[in-house]
Amino acid sequence: MKRHQSRRCMSQSVQREYAPSSICFGCGPANQHGLQIDSYRIENGLILHYTPEQHHQAFPGMINGGIIGTLLDCHGNWTAAVALMDSNDLSEPPCTVTASYSVKLRRPTPLDTELVVKSQIESLEDDRAEISLTLEADGKICATGKGLFVAVKEGHPAYHRWS
Repeated sequence: MKRHQSRRCMSQSVQREYAPSSICFGCGPANQHGLQIDSYRIENGLILHYTPEQHHQAFPGMINGGIIGTLLDCHGNWTAAVALMDSNDLSEPPCTVTASYSVKLRRPTPLDTELVVKSQIESLEDDRAEISLTLEADGKICATGKGLFVAVKEGHPAYHRWS
């Protein structure tokens, strides 16, 4: 299994702890062709360290915007799921989906460096969370984003996706 993340944190990522069988392209540990992100808890959010590969390029030396969007979307979704789990005193995160998200690409994102994605909880209700996101490379903000993520109920196609 390929691994792109640095091993900065000794604890298990939220994806591997709560959804080891997930096949999501961005965050699924079981998708060997996906990004397989690993997000870790920080105060009021999560952090992700990710090193892109050659096939993630849009043009020589720079990352494709769709890859950047996927990193922000999946990382934000997990931030919401963990926040809802904690605030509702649940033993596992509810299955959440992206209701809306936006990405602002502020500068080209270089290929040959570790990317750091941080998320922060902006607002939280019983079944939804608004999350803000930043993606940095070499200490410079390359992209920012915001998202609304909601917990889904039985009957939604994504309801059992993490089990």
